[in-house]
Amino acid sequence: MESSMDLWKPVGTVKIRVYKYNPKKDFAPGWKEYEIEVSRGTTILDALLRIKEEIDPSLAFRYSCGQALCGSCAMMVNGRQMLICRTRVLEVVKDGKVELRPLDNFPIIRDLACDFKSFFDKHRAVKPWIIRRDVEELENPTGDYKQTIEEYARYYQFTDCLKCGACYSACPTVATDHEYLGPQALAQAYRYIVDTRDEGLEERIAVVDSDHGCWRCHFATSCSDVCPKYVDPAQGIQLLKKLIMRSKLGFKPHKPAEVLPSKIGEVKKR
Repeated sequence: MESSMDLWKPVGTVKIRVYKYNPKKDFAPGWKEYEIEVSRGTTILDALLRIKEEIDPSLAFRYSCGQALCGSCAMMVNGRQMLICRTRVLEVVKDGKVELRPLDNFPIIRDLACDFKSFFDKHRAVKPWIIRRDVEELENPTGDYKQTIEEYARYYQFTDCLKCGACYSACPTVATDHEYLGPQALAQAYRYIVDTRDEGLEERIAVVDSDHGCWRCHFATSCSDVCPKYVDPAQGIQLLKKLIMRSKLGFKPHKPAEVLPSKIGEVKKR
C-alpha cells in the first residue's frame, strides 16, 4: 500500500504551456513553455506557483484559498474551464503537456488574470440579497423567518455558486452579446425570487425580463457542464422563464415567509 508521502514523490517532468499577454505593452499575445518536475499530487496551481517562484516572476494569474471554495483560480485548462487548485497536473496532461489560457468571454488584465468587473456588475444588477417590504423588520429583526425544508430545497443548489466565472466563460450567448446578463446572474435572480423570505419579484423581473436578459438563453447548457460545484444554472434560467410567464398571468411564486416569534423572551423566563 502506498503512503501519503508517495503522493509527493517526483514522477517525471511536464511542459506547462502558458498564454502570455500584457495589453499595456505587448503588440500581440504569445505563448511560453515551462518544464517542471511534478508528482502525483501536484495541482496546476502548485505548478504555476513554482514557475512564478523559481522560473518566471512576471507570470500573472489569480488565486486565493487553494481549497476550491473561493473560485478565484478558474481558467482554461486544455480548452475547458476548471479550478486549477483542485485539478492535478497528471489528470489533464496530454502528450506531456498542459495548456493554460485565461477564461473566455472576459477581458484580460495580464497573462492568465481576467477582469471580472462586468461579471460582478451583472451579478449586482439582479439584487442578490433578501428584499422585504417591511424594511424595519428586515434591518431590526424580531425573530427568524419561517421556511420549510421543501421551500429551502427549491433554491439550495444555487447557494453553492462560487462566482468563479466558469459558466459565464462557457456561455455562447455571452460570446456574442456582451450585455447579456449571463448564466450566473440569471440563476441567482431565480435563487432569490423563489426564496420565501424574499419579496423582490417585481424588482428583479424588471432586470431579467429585458432585451439582454433570460430570453437570450438558447439552452446550450454549456454553463452547467463546466460548473465546478455542479450547480445547474441552465435549469435555473428555464425555471426563471417559467416564473416570469406565470407572474404575467398573475401568479406569485410564494407567500412571503412569516416572522416567527422571538425566543429571547422564553429563554429569560427559564
